[in-house]
Amino acid sequence: MIGAGPAGLTAAYQLAKGGDPVVVLEADEVVGGISRTVERDGWRFDIGGHRFFTKVKPVEDLWNEILPSEDFLVRPRKSRIFYKGKYYDYPLRPANALWNLGLKEAVLCGLSYARARVAPPKDQTNYEGWLVARFGWRLYLSFFKTSTEKVWGVPVSEMPADWAAQRVKNLELGKAVLHALSPRRNQTEITTLIEEFRYPKFGPGMMWEVCRDKVERLGGQVQLGARVTKVHVEAGRATGVTFESEHGPRFLAASHVISSMPIAELVPAIDPAPPPAVLAAGRDLRYRDFLTVALVVPFEAGFEDNWIYVHAPDVEVGRIQNFGQWSPYMVKEGTTCLGLEYFVFEDDALWKADDETLIEKATHELGVLGLVEPSAVQRGYVVRVKKAYPYYDFAYRDNVAAVVSWLSANAPNVHLVGRNGMHKYNNQDHSMFTAMLTVENIRGASHDIWAVNVEEEYHEERRADGARPPSAGTGRLAPILPRREESGSARR
Repeated sequence: MIGAGPAGLTAAYQLAKGGDPVVVLEADEVVGGISRTVERDGWRFDIGGHRFFTKVKPVEDLWNEILPSEDFLVRPRKSRIFYKGKYYDYPLRPANALWNLGLKEAVLCGLSYARARVAPPKDQTNYEGWLVARFGWRLYLSFFKTSTEKVWGVPVSEMPADWAAQRVKNLELGKAVLHALSPRRNQTEITTLIEEFRYPKFGPGMMWEVCRDKVERLGGQVQLGARVTKVHVEAGRATGVTFESEHGPRFLAASHVISSMPIAELVPAIDPAPPPAVLAAGRDLRYRDFLTVALVVPFEAGFEDNWIYVHAPDVEVGRIQNFGQWSPYMVKEGTTCLGLEYFVFEDDALWKADDETLIEKATHELGVLGLVEPSAVQRGYVVRVKKAYPYYDFAYRDNVAAVVSWLSANAPNVHLVGRNGMHKYNNQDHSMFTAMLTVENIRGASHDIWAVNVEEEYHEERRADGARPPSAGTGRLAPILPRREESGSARR
């Protein structure tokens, strides 16, 4: 197993339960991947926020098998948009938005909407045109443009409308206002989000620390600080891997290699090297990186949400978590910790900034937003996560297909699982499910793991009548983005 995140440890646990010898090699010094819990001086941080909610029954059953019920908390789910000092419902409810904007701005937004209905943008094939046609320019600029560009790092006008049609479905402004003013019965079209979820009391990493312990008790091994440098292939099969250890390079023979390491790192590690076209395909895959600046503040300085989305263009923070709202066990008494999240590329100045500079910046931005007085910040910590989000440019499908096709023909016992292992924008539960199905395939089944997370529905949505939206899968959406060059600039 390459990688001790949710996918790698799930596969290891399922195999170990069946009596198969397993070794998990993790380059980092902690387990959990992006689903880890980071601990600093007694405060705990959830990197990216992980709600334990799923439509996949086998995954839910596995969660319950790994952690006893007393280690789960039931937490209220609340997230809102913070814009110009006010909180707006999320998902965006136009009636609430217009009320918060005030009479004058609401009138201007209404006029902007009416203008867009009479003369909609001619090009609605991109996300910007699609949104403007349904909300008008003023609401689009207030609630969509800034936040979307913070997350993905490219102009909204270069993102495709087909993603928008799923992500913001059923939120055409006129229809939403009519629903807000009408009796609530028989309103089944506008989707909302789940109201509560389960959460390990010490954060998501608790699940994977316990899972590691279970794997080891079953006779498996989990080695940390073990970076895989070579995947050896001979006579049409992978025969083992070479990894760095505290004692230098070591070879480990393997009958199967389950990999959740980024494809861009896996392909150049294959020995002997694949053909140049396959190497180029692996090298061509891109990622969006992520950093959190965690600031300790008095408990009363927090907010009631799990997180808020920051739509202010005058700050770079995109989202702020309140770790105390996830679990009281994540913080110390009398305090909470606010995690300011920045979406970056590794070659950005923000990524390269030192911790002190980032803590200063985050503290300042809390003040700019009017959320917390900078003088109330007691201390800060920085957590960087490389390759947090697979970057879906227009070439990624072909690149992934080229790698998968070559592996199928030349090393079919190399199995790709998880978010980075498949370069697929999976949630934690989807990553686990790919691992579970892969283990079944090793034992003789023939599941198509690429059908997991078919990108039909956001996995936490449900209709206003309480029913779940119809869906062909359990997916999470990500847009196809403009091509990104090594320099960091998007190709225009």
